[in-house]
Amino acid sequence: MGRYIFRRLLNLIPVLFGITLLVFIFLHLIPGDPAVALLGDRASPDQVEALRERLGLNQPLPVQYFAFIGNLLRLDFGTSIISGVPIIEEISIRWPATFELSLAAMLIAVILGIPVGVLAAVRKNSAVDNLAMSGSLVGVSIPVYWLGLLLVYIFAVNVSWLPPSGRLSIDAGFSFQPITGFYVLDALLQLDFQALQDVLSHLVLPAITLSTIPLAILARITRSAMLEVLSQDYIRTARAKGQLERWVIFKHALKNALLPVVTIIGLQFGTLLGGAILTETIFSWPGIGSWIYEGILARDYPVVQGGVFFVAIAFVLINLLVDLSYALLDPRIQYQ
Repeated sequence: MGRYIFRRLLNLIPVLFGITLLVFIFLHLIPGDPAVALLGDRASPDQVEALRERLGLNQPLPVQYFAFIGNLLRLDFGTSIISGVPIIEEISIRWPATFELSLAAMLIAVILGIPVGVLAAVRKNSAVDNLAMSGSLVGVSIPVYWLGLLLVYIFAVNVSWLPPSGRLSIDAGFSFQPITGFYVLDALLQLDFQALQDVLSHLVLPAITLSTIPLAILARITRSAMLEVLSQDYIRTARAKGQLERWVIFKHALKNALLPVVTIIGLQFGTLLGGAILTETIFSWPGIGSWIYEGILARDYPVVQGGVFFVAIAFVLINLLVDLSYALLDPRIQYQ
């Protein structure tokens, strides 16, 4: 196992290198000049050139790229051109927000998606199956921005049950002091149940909005995996021995159908950690996705490069954890 993990970590090096190269190239192909964005259109050419020289933007692209790689090797993600704040500080603030939202959305998707998929597979071609698959198709098809605005209009504007945006109410923010940046965890650590209620109420609408697509995908994948397993001989043997149907379904069938389901969970969770730009924008959620998007609009190269690289690291590490979980789910899998 240790050799396998080490080999996988080595394989991540060219992947991350390729990601940094692609991001660097595409970012510099975007029209616009960060110096002009900072100084404004009325700045003189001399002022623009002086700022480009100070920021290192007048260097050849290969020189800029290798300077960026050299900083990464020193764990220096750079400094934002626009705000002047170090990238690592921005990430430390925004990453907990994105992780908390992604985890909540993924929990909703797993808690609802897997049981729906199992039920649809057990009752194949029934009204329950048709309803579940139709619902999953709707979940994949509904635009996230439309669903988010609809939920805000219903639950925040019309009935005023939930807040429309942000992570914490202004009045609660005066007394609540975050420790780790994960507001739910911080509220529990401080036993501040009023702040916990406020944080959870802010989390509900964006988490539901963000969970619709992974929920629908999980339901369909679980159904397909369960149908394949339920047709195996050992399932018929277990039923022939007189075992309870729920024992056959959950002990034998579901356990052996979890490999593709876990794979999808890992991929979807990694995607969510990349930052749900639309969801974070609609709900004014201060996460990684909206931050990188603002960096693209402002031509803030260090923000985009550092943010994307950090997200890439998180994504590949999650996939590594998913691969390692296979051995726990299926003892027949051995890592040589």
